[in-house]
Amino acid sequence: MEIHHLDASLIRQAFLAGAAELDAKKDWINELNVFPVPDGDTGTNMTLTIMTAAKEVSALETSDLRSLCKAISTGSLRGARGNSGVILSQLLRGFTKELDGAEDQIGVAKLAAAFERGTETAYKAVMKPKEGTILTVARAMSEKALALADEEMDVLRFAEQVIAAGDEALLRTPELLPVLKQAGVVDSGGQGLMTVMKGALRGLTGEGAELHFDAAPAESAETAHPRVDTAALETSDIKFGYCTEFIINLNAPMSESEEKSFQAFLESIGDSIVCVASDDIVKIHVHTNDPGLAIQKGLSYGSLSRMKIDNMREEHNERLIRNASEIAAEEKQKKAAEAAAKANAERKAYGFVCVSAGEGLDRIFHEIGVDVTISGGQTMNPSTEDILNAIDGVNADTVFVLPNNKNIILASEQARDLAQGKEVLVIPTKTIPQGISALIGFMPDLDAKQNFLAMQEAMEALRSAEITHAVRDTSIDGFEIHQGDFMAIGDQGMLAVKKTLTDAVLEAIRRISEEDTELITLYYGAEVEASEAEQLRRLASQQFPNAEVELNYGGQPVYYYFISAE
Repeated sequence: MEIHHLDASLIRQAFLAGAAELDAKKDWINELNVFPVPDGDTGTNMTLTIMTAAKEVSALETSDLRSLCKAISTGSLRGARGNSGVILSQLLRGFTKELDGAEDQIGVAKLAAAFERGTETAYKAVMKPKEGTILTVARAMSEKALALADEEMDVLRFAEQVIAAGDEALLRTPELLPVLKQAGVVDSGGQGLMTVMKGALRGLTGEGAELHFDAAPAESAETAHPRVDTAALETSDIKFGYCTEFIINLNAPMSESEEKSFQAFLESIGDSIVCVASDDIVKIHVHTNDPGLAIQKGLSYGSLSRMKIDNMREEHNERLIRNASEIAAEEKQKKAAEAAAKANAERKAYGFVCVSAGEGLDRIFHEIGVDVTISGGQTMNPSTEDILNAIDGVNADTVFVLPNNKNIILASEQARDLAQGKEVLVIPTKTIPQGISALIGFMPDLDAKQNFLAMQEAMEALRSAEITHAVRDTSIDGFEIHQGDFMAIGDQGMLAVKKTLTDAVLEAIRRISEEDTELITLYYGAEVEASEAEQLRRLASQQFPNAEVELNYGGQPVYYYFISAE
C-alpha cells in the first residue's frame, strides 16, 4: 500500500486515530511520572488537550482543509492543560498553520515543512526549552522529515521513518535528563507524542482506533451501579452536578478500613456512592460538584482507568431540548447577559485570578484579595480556556494570574495571549505558598509593572516545600525511595525521604529555614486531622524556637502539607 498525497479526509482520519490511541494509553503514560507522587498527570493532560480538539474535528460539518486545521489548532489551544498539553497544542498549532491554505493534495515535502514549523512553534512557546523532553523528540522527527523531503514520495514510508527517529530520540531522553535516568523512565511527554504519532499512522492505513465520545465503558455485574434518570429531575433538584466514575488499579490491596475511609471521603463530597474493592481494582462512582477531589483521592491508591465525568444538569437540558442549535443559542444569550452585567459593574484597576487546590486555600486567597480561584493542581491542571474564562470574569484593567504550579504556567501564559480588553500579567508562581506571598507583596499604590516586579520579588524571597507519599520505588536526587515513604519536595527538588509524616515535615522545615527565618507556615491537607496538625505545629515551635509557626487549613488533596519559610 502506498499513499503519495493526503487530503483533508485522510488527515482528519489520522488525527482522530492519534487522539484515540493517546486516550487508550493515558494511564500508562501517567505512570512514567519522574517523581513517584500520586499525581502523575502527563497522559491525562495530553489526552484532555487533544480530545478537546478531537471533539471539534468530529463536529465539523464540512471537510475542507482550512476548517479542519482551525478546529485542530483552536481546539487544542483552548483545551491545553499542563506543560505537556500546552507543548502538544503548540506542535499541532504550528503543524496545521503550515497546512492551512495549502492545496488539497499534500505531499511529503509539505508534511516535512509542517513538522518543522510545529517544532519551531513549540520551542518558542517555552521560555527555557529543556532537552530530554517532548521537545527533543519533536525536533528529532522534524529533522528526519526534512532529510526525507526530497527523497521519499510515499507518505506511509515517510511516516514510518519519522516515527523511528522519534522513538530513537525518546530512548535517548534519559541520557539528556539525569532525573529520568535516576527514575529509570523515558520522558512521559515524549512518550505521549509518539503514542499520538503511531495512532495517526495506523489511522492512515485504516487500522486506527475510533473515538466514541459518548460511549460508556462496559461494566461487569460486580461493578455495575444504578444510574439516576435525570430526565425525571428538574436541574434545581440536582444537588451534585457531576456523575464521576473511574476504576482504581491498586498499587496494593485495599483493606476493609481503607475502603470504609474512602467511602466516608466520597460521602463528604457527594452522594450516590459506589466504592467496591475487588482483588486489585476498585470501582468508584459518585455524584459530586468537584470531580477533581474524587480523582485525586483515587490516585493516592493507584492508577486510574475508565474515567468518565458527565454533567448531569447539562444532560438533563439536552434531553429536554434535543436540539444542538437551540443549546448553542441559549449559551450565547447567557454569555451576552454575563458580559452585559460585567460591563455595567464598576471596573477596577487591578484584579486577581489564581489556581487553588482546596476549600481552605480558596478561603485564604479570597481573604487576601483574589477575585476568582480556579480549582486545580498537579493532577487536574486547568485548561487554557478555564484560565481565560476566569480572566474574562474579572472586570479590571489589569488582571494578575498566579498559576501556583510549574505545570500551569504555560497554560496561563497562553490564556494571557488570548485575552482581550485588558492587560494580563502572569506571575510565575510554582507553589501555593509562593502565590500567597506574591499576593501579600501587591501594593495598590504602585503601577502594574512595579507590582509585577514586587510580586515576583516577594515570591522569590519565600522558600517552600510539599509533603506527600511515594507510590513506587525509585531513586531521585541521591535519595533511595520506597513505596509508602513520605517525601519532602522543595523548590529545587527532593529535600528529604522519611518513614513518618512528622519526620518528613520537620526535616523539610529544617532544610528550608535559615538563621533569619521569622515565620514558618503549615497548610494542612484534607487527609490530616486538625488535632494532628496542631500537635505537629507545637512540635515545630519547640524545635524552631526563633520562628513563629502558624497553622492553616488548606484542604488540599494528595499533599499532606504545604510549608513556607520566610
